[in-house]
Amino acid sequence: MEMSQYLEIFIEESKENLQACNEQLLALEKHPNDLSIVNEIFRAAHTLKGMAATMGYDDLANLTHKMENVLDGIRNGVLAVTPGVLDVVFQAVDDLEAMVLSIADGGDGKRDVSNVVRLLQEIESEETPVTAAKQEVAATATALAARLTYEAYEQTVIEEAIEQGFKCYEISVSLREDCLLKAARVYMVFELLEKDGEVIKSDPPVDQLEEERFDRDFTVSILTMETAESISGKVEKVSEIERVSISPIESGSFRSAEENIVKPVTEKIQQDLSGEPDPHSKDESAENVKKAAPSSKTIRVNIDRLDILMNLFEELVIDRGRLEEISKQFDNPELNETVERMTRISGDLQSIILNMRMVPVETVFNRFPRMVRQLAKDLDKQIDLEIEGAETELDRTVIDEIGDPLVHLIRNAIDHGIETPEVRTKHGKEPFGTVKLKAYHSGNHVFIELEDDGAGINKERVLQKAIDKGIVSSEQALTLSDRQIYELILSSGFSTAEKLSDISGRGVGLDVVRSTIESLGGSITIDSTAGEGSRFSIQLPLTLSIIAVMLVDVKSEKYAIPLSSIIETAIIKKEDVLHAHNQKVIDFRGKVVPLLFLEEVFEVPSEEDEADQYSIVLVRKGEKTAALVVDSFIGQQEVVLKSLGHYLNDIFAISGATILGDGQVALIIDCNALIN
Repeated sequence: MEMSQYLEIFIEESKENLQACNEQLLALEKHPNDLSIVNEIFRAAHTLKGMAATMGYDDLANLTHKMENVLDGIRNGVLAVTPGVLDVVFQAVDDLEAMVLSIADGGDGKRDVSNVVRLLQEIESEETPVTAAKQEVAATATALAARLTYEAYEQTVIEEAIEQGFKCYEISVSLREDCLLKAARVYMVFELLEKDGEVIKSDPPVDQLEEERFDRDFTVSILTMETAESISGKVEKVSEIERVSISPIESGSFRSAEENIVKPVTEKIQQDLSGEPDPHSKDESAENVKKAAPSSKTIRVNIDRLDILMNLFEELVIDRGRLEEISKQFDNPELNETVERMTRISGDLQSIILNMRMVPVETVFNRFPRMVRQLAKDLDKQIDLEIEGAETELDRTVIDEIGDPLVHLIRNAIDHGIETPEVRTKHGKEPFGTVKLKAYHSGNHVFIELEDDGAGINKERVLQKAIDKGIVSSEQALTLSDRQIYELILSSGFSTAEKLSDISGRGVGLDVVRSTIESLGGSITIDSTAGEGSRFSIQLPLTLSIIAVMLVDVKSEKYAIPLSSIIETAIIKKEDVLHAHNQKVIDFRGKVVPLLFLEEVFEVPSEEDEADQYSIVLVRKGEKTAALVVDSFIGQQEVVLKSLGHYLNDIFAISGATILGDGQVALIIDCNALIN
C-alpha cells in the first residue's frame, strides 16, 4: 500500500492527538483521581500508536507504547498520579511532538529517546499497591472497556446467528508475563475456538497477533452453540495463559467506535461497592443519547486550496469594481440592475470565503498552558493560566503570525510580572499568580488581552533606563504620558532585567512583538498599576486579504488609506497652519497634530498650488495622531490587498497595492510607518 498519500492526514491527526494528550495531562495534574481523564489520554496515545505503526514509524510507535504502559498502570489503579510521573509523561509527549515535526519536515521521525524510555520503564516497574476493591473495579472496568467495535455487516451476521439459536461471546485472554511464544499460544486458542464455532473478529487484528505486535491481552468474538463454561475450560487448558474472561453479547448491544463506556462503568461499579444510588443516572444517560445523535458535518480541506480560492475571488472583486465603473458610464437600467445583483451575490460569496479561512485562536492558545506550567516550574513560581474567548476566530494568515508575539508576552509576564510565592505572600497576595489570556471581537477587529496580577511596571525605572539608553531625552521624558512610558519597553534593545536568563533579559522580544503586530495592521497598548499588575492589549484586523479603504487623490496619483487607521476627514484653511519645532502643525480640537504632505513624502511631481485650503485625513497609531494632506477625497471602497513582491518590499510607508475598477493601481499607505 502506498503510504505517502496518507502522510498529510497522519501528521495532522498526530498533532491533534498530541495536543489532546497535553491538555488532558494538565487536567489530570489538577484532578489526579479522575479516571475519565486518564482514559482520554490513553485513547489519544493508543490512536497515535496505531497510526504510527501503520505508517511504518516504529520509533514513534514504540515510545507511545511505553507511555501507554504507564497510563494503563494508572487507569488500572496500580500506579499513582504524582508530579514525578507526570513530568516523565510530559517529557515523552515532547519527544513524540519532536518526532512528528521531524516527519512533517521530511525527516524519518527518529530521535534518541533512550532516557525517557528508561524513566518510563522505571515508573512501570515501581507499581504502587492499592486495595483489592480498587483493583477489582479497575480490572472490571478495563475488561468491559475492551469490548470490540463491530462494523455494520458484522452486526448483521451476529444478529442473524443469534436469531438461529447461536450464542455470541467475547473472550478476553491474558497471557503470562513470561510467555515466550505469544504467536503460538494465540494460534492454539484460535484453533480451539474454530473447532467449536466461527471467529468473527479479534482485537488486535489477526495479522498483528501473528506478528506478536501486542502486549499480553487479546480479545476474540465467536459465534457458537457451546456454553461459556465449556469454552472457558478449553481455553484455560492452553499453557502459559494467565486469565480468561467471557462475556455474552446480546442482539442490539453493539458498541460503536465513538462510545466512551469506561467512565460510566467505573462509576457504576464504585457505586455498587459503596451501596449508594445515583439519582442522576437517568438524566445523564438521556443526555449522553442526545449528545451522540448529531453526526459530523466537517471535512478536511488543504489550506492551499483555500488560498487559490481566495486569489480567484480577489480577481473577481477587481472585475466587480470594473463592472461598477462601466455601469456608471453607460447608465443603462438593465446593466445597473445586473451589476447590483452581482455585487450582492459576490458580497455573500466574500463573506462565506472569508469565514472558511477563519480559524479559532484556540489553535494558538492551546500551546500556552503547557508552556506556562514549565516556566512556572523553572522559575519556582505558582501560576494559574486562565483562557477566555478561545473560540474567537481570526483569518488564518493572522493566526500564523501571532503565536510568537504572544509567547514573548507570556514569558515576559511570568518572568518580570508575577512575583515568587514568598514575595506575593509578603505583600498580602495569594501565593498563586494569575495570567489571563482573553480574546474577543469588536467591530472589524479582534482584541487579544494578556493580563497578570503581578508587580506591575515600575514607571520611574523604565523611564530612567530609556534615558540612559538614549531612547528618549530628559526633556521628552517630562512630556510623556503613563501609557507612553510603559510602551517604551517595546523599544529595540530595551530591558530592565538585572541579570540575563534563558527566559528574558536580553532586550529582544518585545520590539519584535510590536513590529510583528504592526506589520499585520494591528496595534498594542499597555496599562499597568504598580503592585497590582499589567495589561497588554493587542488589536488585530479580522482579515488581511480584503480591506476597506478611503481612496484619495494626490496630484495625478491615487492612494488608499485603510479605514481602520482613519479618525476622520476635514478641510482646513491655510492660515490655520502653525509652525513648531521646524514642522507644520495644526491645532485640531485642542490637540497639536503634525501635518504630513503626501506629495512630499512620496515625491509626487507637482506644480505650485495656490489653493487657500487643505484636505486632510486624520490617522492614528495608538495615542499618536497625524494629518495627511491630500488633494481630494474619492470615497470609500473595499479593495484587494496585493503584495508588491520581493523587489519592492522595502518602500517606505507603503504596505501594498490594489487594482481599481478603472484599471489604475493605487498604493496602500502604511499609516503606522508614517507616524513613526
